[in-house]
Amino acid sequence: MSGFRTGQNCRCPADKEVYMLNFKDCTLIKLDKMFGLSQTEETRALKDWLNGEAEISGLEREVLLILQQVLKFNVDNWNEAELIQHFIGPVFTLINYSSRKFNVFSERLLTGTVDSIEMGGRPDGMIASGYREPEKPFFCFQEYKREKDPDGDPAGQALAAMLVAREINERRHPIYGCYVRGRDWFFMLSEGNEYCISEGYMATRDDIFEIFRILKVLKDIVASLVQQ
Repeated sequence: MSGFRTGQNCRCPADKEVYMLNFKDCTLIKLDKMFGLSQTEETRALKDWLNGEAEISGLEREVLLILQQVLKFNVDNWNEAELIQHFIGPVFTLINYSSRKFNVFSERLLTGTVDSIEMGGRPDGMIASGYREPEKPFFCFQEYKREKDPDGDPAGQALAAMLVAREINERRHPIYGCYVRGRDWFFMLSEGNEYCISEGYMATRDDIFEIFRILKVLKDIVASLVQQ
């Protein structure tokens, strides 16, 4: 059973930033040992997400090709903030997750208790219920990291946030996630004490359309879960 320091739903007070375990300090090895987790091969839920159908319009394809050219030219030199501002952010904006029921939030404080251990941090991005502030961040957590010399373990940091989301949602459904290393995107899914990570999708190749389709499928998943 989980406990939370986040107030009503998961609203996160700005002055609560002292934890036993910060997302930034998490690695897959540490989380596996601490919480008895196991990484599995592709599960049915991850397969359904990655293979889901979503239409990409001609306009969306044109915009993606423009963004891809910018990425190709700059990816080896961008820092993390530049990668987010000039590529990742525009991709998410093109999908448009914004609604009165759920939205995309960046660097919002998220805390919770997983197996009696308090955890917290500021995920680089998450899709959560709520309009002006995140209320129930049970869908997708991303950690954006540079391809070269990333700060810490992006997969572990993403999974740590996903574990908090798992507890907030009382383990009722899978939690979706993604981390990015420069040009490479990895999709994650956590369910119970198991998690899986996809093969990498390279945004500087035709994979960019697969990445966009997968993120569009995620929007449908989020919309469906919000209705439950």
